[in-house]
Amino acid sequence: MRIEWWILIIVNAMATGILIFTAVKQIRLAAVAFLFKQVITFLFGLLVVEFDMIEYPVRLFSAINRTSFTYEYYAFPAVCALFNVWYPSDRSVLVQLGYYVGYTSVLTAGEVLIEKYTALIDYIHWEWYISWITIFLSFFLVRIFCVWFFHSGENSSSSRNFL
Repeated sequence: MRIEWWILIIVNAMATGILIFTAVKQIRLAAVAFLFKQVITFLFGLLVVEFDMIEYPVRLFSAINRTSFTYEYYAFPAVCALFNVWYPSDRSVLVQLGYYVGYTSVLTAGEVLIEKYTALIDYIHWEWYISWITIFLSFFLVRIFCVWFFHSGENSSSSRNFL
């Protein structure tokens, strides 16, 4: 079996573990973050591959979809659920910003390594910093949605929760 398939198996197992871990803490928040992240990655992921910016040569369900099911629809949303469940909303803005930068940087670094050393992803008209920006923005959008979703009936005076 090629190394790419082992990576896909390991990433799927890790994403499953992350979902179980986050669901134990706050299942509703984890589910909302997971599902809303899937909406974002579904739309944006399809655009990126259809405009030949990124290619996924080795992927699950290759006859159905040109995007990476494992990353776009499972692993990335699972990490986003973890991000939101453990978000430090009671900490300073600097800590919250560091939380965003940390998650975004780790995911981008992993993607760059996978792009460089495997056939799971190929950048065509794409760069690592575009990934960093889009990952950061997608985390931010999901965070805004989750705060709105769970505080829509309350008068939330703290805007720090959005960061």
